[in-house]
Amino acid sequence: MALLEIRNVTRRFGDLSAVLGVSLAIEAGEFFTLLGPSGCGKTTILRMIAGFDAPDEGELFLDGRPLAGIPPEQRPVHTVFQNYALFPHLTVAGNIAFPLEMAGFARDDIRRRTGEALELVHLEDKGGAYPHALSGGQKQRVALARGLVNKPRLLLLDEPLGALDAKLRERMQGELIALQREVGITFVFVTHAQQEALALSHRIAVMNAGRVEQLDVPEVLYSTPKNRFVADFIGSINLIEGEVTAASRHELQLVAPGLGTIAAPAHAPVAPGTRGALALRPEHLRIAAPEARAGLKNHFTGTVAEYLFLGDVTVYKVRLDNGLLIEALATNAGSGKAYFHEIGDRVSIEWRHDAGIFLDR
Repeated sequence: MALLEIRNVTRRFGDLSAVLGVSLAIEAGEFFTLLGPSGCGKTTILRMIAGFDAPDEGELFLDGRPLAGIPPEQRPVHTVFQNYALFPHLTVAGNIAFPLEMAGFARDDIRRRTGEALELVHLEDKGGAYPHALSGGQKQRVALARGLVNKPRLLLLDEPLGALDAKLRERMQGELIALQREVGITFVFVTHAQQEALALSHRIAVMNAGRVEQLDVPEVLYSTPKNRFVADFIGSINLIEGEVTAASRHELQLVAPGLGTIAAPAHAPVAPGTRGALALRPEHLRIAAPEARAGLKNHFTGTVAEYLFLGDVTVYKVRLDNGLLIEALATNAGSGKAYFHEIGDRVSIEWRHDAGIFLDR
């Protein structure tokens, strides 16, 4: 049995349906992420799990028991918010101890558990400090320690890294993974940041307009999205419109306007005449000078429209001869100065016949 079950849950606010018939099963010890754009319903689901809101339809179960009617303070659930919600008049130790004091724990138990929580987040030397004296990353760790100190069955994290700068955010991602693995508590994480979700999660539910578009492990979501929304929302993607002219068990032939025939993999049965798009990640594409072609099945020419040097990689935007703007990624792994294609250069773009995925919706 799953630790947390959400069965056909709907939540409306007037004429707006924030969540529409969502069903999820979250396992014990899982790092589960709700991913989607603002307003897709992910925070509303988190609030219903915590007990701050109630569904109009459907049910939620924790350990097989319905959560309906159980107030937030009686649920074995804790929420960590983006703004940390620390009490400025309490020390770090006082903030962490607060949930234990509210639950009526004995003084010795509070002292012991608070010390363990401080050690868990590597803030043993900050117990007597006040929040105003802490960095953003330290405040985040205090909020996590406070959430874990009474050993909840579920820890809910609502955009907990959103207020951090990029470098600190990346470091905290690693700390979150290590922390979740060490304590073994189920994390339900809400974010709109795709790379963060891919890096942290055991499984991800991609949400859009109140519904779950796809639920799977990060590798599957990235490599085989079910539709254009998922493909476009997770990472960078090229969508090449075309019509299927021939289909076998392993390969499709597409005709793309102005490009001609394209070979694509067949991940599912598709009938000739089906219109859709081949979804290709930038790293699937090889960019080279026209005379340096690798001889791959799909090869086209175009002109470099712009490029972005990112240190380890360079991202090129190439306008193909039919006018389509396509994105290709090149690694800068060679010794010495990396070779750059300049804006206006003619280049070849190639990719393997088994790269990408055909999407008909």
